[in-house]
Amino acid sequence: MTYTPKILRFSHENGGEKYVKHFDAWQHLIIMLYAVIKRFDSLREITNSMFPEARKFAHLGISMMPRRSTLSDANARRPERIFEAAYRDLYATYKDELSSDSRKRQTPKWLSRLQIIDSTTITLFSNIIFKGVGRHPKTGRKKGGIKVHANIHANEGVPSDIKYTSAAKNDSFMLQPSNYSCGDILAIDRAYIDYAKFEELTARGVIYVTKMKKNLVYTIDSDKMYMSPKGLMELRVQRVTFKKQVKDGEDIVHHARIITYVDIKKEKAKLVSLLTNDMDMEPEDIVAIYRKRWEIELLFKQLKQNFPLRYFYGESSNAIKIQIWVTLIANLLLMIMQKRIQRPWSFSGLATMCRIMLMYYVNPYSFFEAPEKDWQKIMKETESSPPELTLFD
Repeated sequence: MTYTPKILRFSHENGGEKYVKHFDAWQHLIIMLYAVIKRFDSLREITNSMFPEARKFAHLGISMMPRRSTLSDANARRPERIFEAAYRDLYATYKDELSSDSRKRQTPKWLSRLQIIDSTTITLFSNIIFKGVGRHPKTGRKKGGIKVHANIHANEGVPSDIKYTSAAKNDSFMLQPSNYSCGDILAIDRAYIDYAKFEELTARGVIYVTKMKKNLVYTIDSDKMYMSPKGLMELRVQRVTFKKQVKDGEDIVHHARIITYVDIKKEKAKLVSLLTNDMDMEPEDIVAIYRKRWEIELLFKQLKQNFPLRYFYGESSNAIKIQIWVTLIANLLLMIMQKRIQRPWSFSGLATMCRIMLMYYVNPYSFFEAPEKDWQKIMKETESSPPELTLFD
């Protein structure tokens, strides 16, 4: 509970405690974390499930069992910036621990410099709050959607920056060259292709790697092809120049490399062309960097599979964002736990076990290191101790 004053400070700074008598930001955060880890789908499930655990919640500083209306009002009124501040503070606190590799695996030198940008869309039933894109194939009605734009460091596995927009918003706004420093490497999707931004990244000494669009127009300065002993193409490296006319100002001229390789990991061998402003790195490293972009897709999959992001505890923009921030906090805390445990656990396995034993009086670290041994110890202690008092005693 040492984190309580910090959460309350964030809340006071963002106006989250105005007109609040009992249900403060700390209690709000704890109950929302309880809800997303347990994967509850409704406010009724959350509030009803809390009564059997009342004694344990009291140990966490929960002074009241909130009604559905209380929790609903808090999700609608308490600014989501409070939960954003909590996430960013936790990320800053544990950033070094997340990037450390306790298992001493061999990693490429460029991995610590690699950042990945992408977005994922969470579908909503209403098109009023966040504007959707496309139409539902069965009803023909357009669904709403909130798009989560994320920037992650490849060796950390959690978002270092998050932005929310409607699903109809184009991704390219998230690529801000001023956010990156000399030596950084960016792996991005082709939705982020922008010659002006690419030229600014190059001037800053930032390397980007992205997938080519078919309709890009360029001139070829040099062209090299690398063949296999069987006479088949393995790699093709082209140095190219892009030119774009600008109405007000000088035309944009951008020099880059196109690296084309045969992707044999697909069911059918396919030619893939990558675009980068790096002129010196080995083509194999450029291909490996782009393949590492899949890490952010795995993160989005991890969030959607292990936390309740199909059902929301409120219909307002604020309530939806609060639930996503709390989901990100829960994901970060579980990632830290996974890092600290020596025994290998998959994230989904760890999340499932945490969901089951969340309200048990068990040391999670000793339990996850040796579940069978720790459980036997608990059973022996239970046999020799009197039964715990309940609310009805």
